[in-house]
Amino acid sequence: MNGQRRCGVWLVIVSAIAALVLGVATTIWLAATGAFRGSAPAGWTGPGARCSPPSLAGQVVDVTVGDMDGMMPGMMGNPRGHVPPHGGPGGHGMGMMWLRVAPSTVHAGTVSLRVVNSGALTREVVVLPLRAGQVMGERPVGSDGNVSEAGSLGEASRSCRGGAGDGITSGATGWTTLTLHPGRYELVCNMPGHYAAGMYDELDVASR
Repeated sequence: MNGQRRCGVWLVIVSAIAALVLGVATTIWLAATGAFRGSAPAGWTGPGARCSPPSLAGQVVDVTVGDMDGMMPGMMGNPRGHVPPHGGPGGHGMGMMWLRVAPSTVHAGTVSLRVVNSGALTREVVVLPLRAGQVMGERPVGSDGNVSEAGSLGEASRSCRGGAGDGITSGATGWTTLTLHPGRYELVCNMPGHYAAGMYDELDVASR
């Protein structure tokens, strides 16, 4: 290979490396500045961003929601990880979805739910009463993929905020504080298709 050709080959290689480095640097800069996300709502902290709730009133119940993409260690052996009544693996191609409540029994009075979304999809947690003899996981699902929220006592569905909103994004925390009377309550994710995919658990409230 003569000198002129060798010089041309090196010029092509150096140009390719420079273009690659520039592309990577530009991508990192755009991601860091939020250019990929567009306009963000007030209080938005980014997908996957953990946020800590303030000190919550009353008895605190931890609710963890997720799917197989964000599976908790030991989840497959957890008896409270529900398989939906139809026996399917879950919705949206994500494998089994799940919702866990701990502790599962509290005393009547002020109760705060602290919800952590460890899965890939946006979630919410709605508190619905269970009638005597009613079994969790058997609420009728409408054509929109949701169950009725009639009689709801409240919900946690805001990323890094308390109360109702547009949903808790992946990795974020939401919370709500309620007054619960003795009885049985079903905590559900009522995003379309999520209840049918197994996202529910029971919270029992005992008399003092």
